[in-house]
Amino acid sequence: MAMRESAALGAQRFLRDMAAGHLASLAAACSHVTIPAGQRMFDEGQTASRFWLIDAGQVTLDVFVPGDGRVVIETLGRGDLLGLSWLQPPYQWQFGAVATQRTEAFEFDAPAVRAACDKDPSLGYEVSRRLSAVIARRLQATRARLIESTARARLTG
Repeated sequence: MAMRESAALGAQRFLRDMAAGHLASLAAACSHVTIPAGQRMFDEGQTASRFWLIDAGQVTLDVFVPGDGRVVIETLGRGDLLGLSWLQPPYQWQFGAVATQRTEAFEFDAPAVRAACDKDPSLGYEVSRRLSAVIARRLQATRARLIESTARARLTG
């Protein structure tokens, strides 16, 4: 990744204030990609070999519900991290994802990032700490949606 692109990577909310050496390690496993609107990026059960930091555009996470088809779980946009399943075995997507708008993103090679984290435990700690914050925010948002859904069901039922 070129120096200018590396600086753009470092400006991403998820990586902001990361040490230069750690950022360089991640940049080595990264490329900037364009995903056309309507393209499925991954499906439940597939191998989670990549993850993305969304630079522009929009991606929805979905889950297949028998009888209902794909149900949207969350919509992600600029500054959001797409993909959490790449860090823990069995490295399989728990949801699906589709670009609902033309999306620009930094795409990371997950096995290369895991290897860099294994090689440099301080990088691994930093990535894990940042991922934990994303997971906590998503769990809180899911909790709020469940409470809202339950309240709506009581009003209509």
